[in-house]
Amino acid sequence: MRYSMISTVLLFTGLFACNPTTGYSGKSGPSALKIFSVTEGRYVMSEKVIKSEAEWKKFLTPAQFHILREKGTERAFSGKLLNVHGRGVFRCAGCGLDLFSSDDKFESGTGWPSFTKPIAKENVTLKSDNSFFMKRTEVLCARCDGHLGHVFDDGPQPTGQRYCMNSDAMTFAELKAAK
Repeated sequence: MRYSMISTVLLFTGLFACNPTTGYSGKSGPSALKIFSVTEGRYVMSEKVIKSEAEWKKFLTPAQFHILREKGTERAFSGKLLNVHGRGVFRCAGCGLDLFSSDDKFESGTGWPSFTKPIAKENVTLKSDNSFFMKRTEVLCARCDGHLGHVFDDGPQPTGQRYCMNSDAMTFAELKAAK
């Protein structure tokens, strides 16, 4: 009797945890996010972007898929956004989330677009990365969990951080000057 009751509790716990109506998916966490929108000029609520591998492959270029979904890295000094210096916003190539402002971009000499901080801490997720026998901090898009790059503690002041991003993980939207 006791084992039957424990089995029933475990079964229902498992079913509830996997139920999509609870607002959770097995790997993504809560589906509603508070993010900062440059267009709106304020924090807004947004849904997580969850797609299958096949859907991502249809939507992204092979280079974008390799970086965003397979945690790849483009060759140093090869990225199309490295020398972009216009006034604007760098967005996730996977879901369009505002990630970095051109105001926070700096020349790090590393060969990848580098920023002192994200547009808002809520727009990125930081995750410990111990791959390749190194201890690093991975930077992910908060909305689609796409791999963007890594953050290091060797950047300029005032933050002392260097968000080292892959160009193929982002797009650039130029901001028009106000009249």
